[in-house]
Amino acid sequence: MGEDADTRKINHSFLRDHNYVTEADIISTVEFNQTGELLATGDKGGRVVIFQREPECNNEPYCQGEYNVYSTFQSHEPEFDYLKSLEIEEKINKIRWLPQQNAAHFLLSTNDKTIKLWKVSERDKRPEGYNLKDEEGRLKDVSTVTSLQVPVLKPMDLMVEVSPRRVFANAHTYHVNSISVNSDCETYMSADDLRINLWHLAITDRSFNIVDIKPANMEELTEVITAAEFHPHHCHLFVYSSSKGTLRLCDMRAAALCDKHAKLFEEPEDPSNRSFFSEIISSISDVKFSHSGRYLLTRDYLTVKVWDLNMENKPMETYQVHDYLRSKLCSLYENDLVCSSHGKTDSSVSCLQLRQLSSTTPSPDTFGILSKVRKLFPFG
Repeated sequence: MGEDADTRKINHSFLRDHNYVTEADIISTVEFNQTGELLATGDKGGRVVIFQREPECNNEPYCQGEYNVYSTFQSHEPEFDYLKSLEIEEKINKIRWLPQQNAAHFLLSTNDKTIKLWKVSERDKRPEGYNLKDEEGRLKDVSTVTSLQVPVLKPMDLMVEVSPRRVFANAHTYHVNSISVNSDCETYMSADDLRINLWHLAITDRSFNIVDIKPANMEELTEVITAAEFHPHHCHLFVYSSSKGTLRLCDMRAAALCDKHAKLFEEPEDPSNRSFFSEIISSISDVKFSHSGRYLLTRDYLTVKVWDLNMENKPMETYQVHDYLRSKLCSLYENDLVCSSHGKTDSSVSCLQLRQLSSTTPSPDTFGILSKVRKLFPFG
């Protein structure tokens, strides 16, 4: 017991020592699977680390169980686009788990340009007793085989295998910021700054453009797409957010190209509170549907907002997050800590994980927000 405590102290002190952390080790995205048993993290080095939740403590009923490393693999490598003389970094922008259909798990990961489908499976048995192979896997001389035997499966140490299944490339001119799996479990969409594409999971060489906000004259560009998400139950509905702080709900039954939205969610701005930073901090960094599909949860630089799909003119609830930063916006702006390219908000919590909010210990400044949000977003 004492040894475990000492080890934990050593690990914590190691993590606090920034001299051992490189730029490639910085986590860029996180994603829980549907059950919350697995947690996938992507970093700036193009790696994906999957954690598995340990069983809950028997003597502590409120213990959620710790997450330990389950598997690690290199998802993306740095590339260079020679046609555009553009370096494509390996940083993982988004990870999405597919609904589990069998014993294996599948997930999508993407960097700025390329989306990959990965299979994660376990193997705890190995076949033995081949007729034409020896114990080391080498082929036998057929003339030496005098009898036939039935191969058998024998137990072995658990091995987690990760293998690439599909590579979806060459469909985005701009940087991919979102991927979302559809409820039909057959399609998914990917979004960049100006376009959203619809893919079939079995087809890698073509996709369909369903949203295109690129103007004929790029000088007239006033907003960019910041996130996109499918409805959890209706496969024809999806929502995307913009750098202007608006949400657009689209219905793919209306038209092949969803250039006209079905609903527009936008909060009127109070003229008395308008400042130089108003448009910058209103940019939405991520959007999530509730499990029921009735509500939307959005995050901008300083607030978390809950929207009702039946009420477009204002959010149901608005929660202030890191409100103390409001007085420091000028300094943050001068140090490029507010804006990234195209005026998108670089929020400190850009990925709103509903299951993460329910399963981790909240800090004091977010405890009140989480307790209220849970009432609208029931966690599984």
